[in-house]
Amino acid sequence: MKRILALTAVVILPLAASGVLLAQENPFVGTWRLNLAKSKYSGEQAPKSETRTVVTQGDGEKITCEGIVADGSPISYSFTTDLDGKDSPISGTQPFGADTIAVKRAGNRHTSIAKKAGKTLYTATSVMSYDGKIITQTTRGVNGDGLPIRILTVWDKQ
Repeated sequence: MKRILALTAVVILPLAASGVLLAQENPFVGTWRLNLAKSKYSGEQAPKSETRTVVTQGDGEKITCEGIVADGSPISYSFTTDLDGKDSPISGTQPFGADTIAVKRAGNRHTSIAKKAGKTLYTATSVMSYDGKIITQTTRGVNGDGLPIRILTVWDKQ
């Protein structure tokens, strides 16, 4: 009986420890390219292209976005968040005009609230696929002009 318990401990403990370590990794880290064929835009024109780079920074993330909007002008913005739901400043040219964003992470899901001058513009929920290769983001609210938007974007890991 003791041998069975010892064998079970030897097999199960390393598996449990590796599961904890894997759970601590951030699946959102990496380079993501907007899949325009699978994305849907309502109230806003789709960009021509966009790439999002997510890197670990401290306990949170630094997100950098680059691309081209429908009229040919550049998208280039970034922000750093501790994933604690507190407002973080956005630097650069963000397509909807937000100047802060609050991001909270729970497992394979990010919830973001973007604001301009303290007023909420939109809420976005990003969900990671089980295989870690696709992020699906649902965005609802208003753009910088106050017009309603409903956007579903699909991001492919590069």
